[in-house]
Amino acid sequence: MVTKTINRFYKKAEAVADDSASGWRVHLDGRAVKTPAKAEFLLPTEVLAKEIAAEWEAQGEKILPSTMPIMQLAATAIDRVAPNRAVVVAELTGYGRSDLLCYRATFPEDLIERQAKAWQPLLDWAAKELGVELAVTEGVMPISQDDKSLVRLQDHVESFDDYYLTALHNLTTVSGSLIVGLATLKGQIDAQTAFKCAMLDEEYAIEQWGEDHEAVARRDRHKAELLATGRYLGLLSS
Repeated sequence: MVTKTINRFYKKAEAVADDSASGWRVHLDGRAVKTPAKAEFLLPTEVLAKEIAAEWEAQGEKILPSTMPIMQLAATAIDRVAPNRAVVVAELTGYGRSDLLCYRATFPEDLIERQAKAWQPLLDWAAKELGVELAVTEGVMPISQDDKSLVRLQDHVESFDDYYLTALHNLTTVSGSLIVGLATLKGQIDAQTAFKCAMLDEEYAIEQWGEDHEAVARRDRHKAELLATGRYLGLLSS
């Protein structure tokens, strides 16, 4: 795997079953792709390997890593998440202490209503299905969350393998909400809904005051990341 733009150096990309029958690999002209850290790039599902092979196959004269989001996610699982699981789990659990969904506007009324309509059902779902009850406040001043709920959140985060944990990390850090991340991972919402939840406040601000170039670029980048993560999840579960 390359991490910068280089000339295409292969003719054919394809998904190939591993000789050990323990997974799938991506071959470029018969040679197995490695991760950026030069680790073995063994994938858990055939459809995931085929999608990544298609990303390689779709490259033109130049290889553009930015156009290969599924490859990047899978490589991240191997190179960065697997050797640092404890750190990743702790980081994600920490989002439960300041989850986006728990901090509501004090005004205007229509924004308050939008937040409640989009966010409260996810907190209710977390309480019912995950056993995690998070307190909600108005404004931005930090509030304490129940230690038992945070422990349960950590248990849920730890239950995912490295590939799914990578998806959860992406969903959570982009959206600012571990609950949004878990809801997406568990199929309660899709990636498009996750994006709408994450961008709710920003979309409201744009409606009121218009948008600028930086805001549009940031929103488009976040949408692309979340939708790519949604596709990646579908490939993991197929």
